Amino acid sequence: MFLFSCRERVTTASVQLTEELISDSLVVPSDSLIVELTEPVEEVQEDELFDDFVYYFSTDKALQRKRVRFPLMVVNGNEVDSVQSKGWKHDYLFYKDSFYMLVFDKDEDMELIGDLAVDTAGIEWINIVEKEIKRYSFKRDKGAWYLMSIVKRPLESSDNANFFTFFHRFSTDEAYQSKMVRKPLKFVTTDPDDDFSVLETTLELDQWMAFKPEFSTAVITNIDYGQRNKAGSATKVLALKGVDNGFSNLFYFRRKSGGDWELYKFEDTSM
Repeated sequence: MFLFSCRERVTTASVQLTEELISDSLVVPSDSLIVELTEPVEEVQEDELFDDFVYYFSTDKALQRKRVRFPLMVVNGNEVDSVQSKGWKHDYLFYKDSFYMLVFDKDEDMELIGDLAVDTAGIEWINIVEKEIKRYSFKRDKGAWYLMSIVKRPLESSDNANFFTFFHRFSTDEAYQSKMVRKPLKFVTTDPDDDFSVLETTLELDQWMAFKPEFSTAVITNIDYGQRNKAGSATKVLALKGVDNGFSNLFYFRRKSGGDWELYKFEDTSM
């Protein structure tokens, strides 16, 4: 389902430090490395999936410049500015990190990822400390995807604001996290003896603490395919997907009385 994690690519590559994103408070930390393509890739097909497009958009400088609608509108609150082609710096999006996140209300919404009927999408950086969301908005035009605008808005304007705020605390406060994990926790993982089968079992709290991945604590990412994220939803599914490394985790949360959330199911189907 998630093409980022299972696509095999053979390129001539060299490791270099990432260029800076457009300077602002929501820039993802630049202390990691990125593999940059040194050979140009072919233009992607006009019926491209957003996932495929984003990979090439992020890693191929020539393609990215073609797929940004200049002058690019940049909105920060009531201020509206624009970026011309000559002032654009290559943006690696979340490909400078080892994984990215997606948030859904329910399992069925994840089907949008492979739906060719989707013609608008967004990549968001959620900064809980600054209480701000930075969104890159994309639109399909005649079959091909283009970056149309970059918009910064208050966190409170998002229907996911409550969950994002909870998850930031869940990620950074281990004592709080231990209270918000169901005991025992439902656990689903790949059968080590059969890649096409899964095992369903449970984890005790100490096992969860040992198995859990390292969550991002600075900025939360989210890809919006147009899924309905309702402010009053009683459930959330958070997908943690690796960038070209086969990592795949799903975390199932349900709302508790008082507005907090409980992690009740954890799936690790990494390859």
